[in-house]
Amino acid sequence: MSSSLRSALVPQHKEFNSFGIIKNLWDQKVIIFLTAAVIASAFAAYAFSVTPVYKVSSILRPAAINELDALNRSEVYVLPPSEALVRVGMALESYEIRMGFFRSNQKLFEGFVRPGQTLQQAFEEFNKKSINLILANKDKVDALGSYLELELNYPKGIDGVSILNGFIKYAIANERDQISADLTVIVNNRLKEIDGRLATARSAYDTWKEAKIASLTESDNIRRAQLKDELQGLRIQLHSLSSNRIAELDEAIAIAKKLNIRMPASPTSVGDDVHSGSITMRTEINNQQIPLYFMGVNALEAERTALLQRKSNDFTERRIAQIAKELKLLESNREIEVLKSRVNDELFLNDVQPLRAEKARLLTVNKDMSHLKLVVIDKQALEPTTPISPNRLLLITGGGLLGLIIGCALAFFRTVIHRLRDPKVL
Repeated sequence: MSSSLRSALVPQHKEFNSFGIIKNLWDQKVIIFLTAAVIASAFAAYAFSVTPVYKVSSILRPAAINELDALNRSEVYVLPPSEALVRVGMALESYEIRMGFFRSNQKLFEGFVRPGQTLQQAFEEFNKKSINLILANKDKVDALGSYLELELNYPKGIDGVSILNGFIKYAIANERDQISADLTVIVNNRLKEIDGRLATARSAYDTWKEAKIASLTESDNIRRAQLKDELQGLRIQLHSLSSNRIAELDEAIAIAKKLNIRMPASPTSVGDDVHSGSITMRTEINNQQIPLYFMGVNALEAERTALLQRKSNDFTERRIAQIAKELKLLESNREIEVLKSRVNDELFLNDVQPLRAEKARLLTVNKDMSHLKLVVIDKQALEPTTPISPNRLLLITGGGLLGLIIGCALAFFRTVIHRLRDPKVL
């Protein structure tokens, strides 16, 4: 096919200039503005028909050190402010605590329950989409800028402020109750431990006391038996000595009678003539024991008679009196009597004063944490003035701009179509 024929069959198009395009668009301004108005109206209808969604938030910060001083000084439970903030954050994020608040305040959540939904399903949707916890400085929770922010998105008609503020109070109260319960358990466990150690000390003391009394009693019994044995032995000894003395006296009396010694004499005087008229005084030195019969019959018989008349020989031995004294003392052991008469044995327990002091201190620990300030509510949830969605102004403006673009596109395409049909059209 020749180029002239192709040119005849295919019409040649003129290029559009800018001025011509603007003129054609302005000529179709009615269509453009009408399209923009329709689309803007549609966006406006959507913006005013959809249920507005509002957003509230609350910020929590660590409490001052002095707020937790009473709890930390108890030396039972240590809770730094940063850890208290984390614990409250864990409570706010706890599924169980959220469910507990949801169930106990169902009237506040009626707007979240859609027809056909169960309570559990409504809570699941609320928990996933409506509430969000933000923890700042997760790596440094003790920093000055650390805080917790709890956000709640809710549709119009729901008291979101009451829900958020109420939930925060509920979570903090729940955490206080948990700390109080933990503190009670810890104190009770320590008291039980101290009571067990005191019971062990009492048992040890009772065992020592019984052993001491038994030891003293046994010692007294042994000593008493030893003294009685010694006393019996001394009496037998004295009786034997007395019998031997009597036998010696009988023998000496017989000898003295044969020697006709009636009165005490000496060996040298026995041979002298007793009838001599002269009076002689002699001094005799002799280192040998003089036989007993020189005592004379009279003295020997007198001694024998006295020995035979004795009913007891105890007085002749001083040790017997001492034994009687010791036996009398052993009739009552004062130490045993004092041990048995103790009214309060608790006073005599060893190494229990620190335990008693610790027990007294634990009994004074305040386990009521209802007024404990775990965190500071730096910003409470307040009623919002505008919804976060839909943004009506943005939607209407956007709809208008979109309508203008679509209107311009329609006008442009109409111009192109007309030119294709009639090449003479600008």
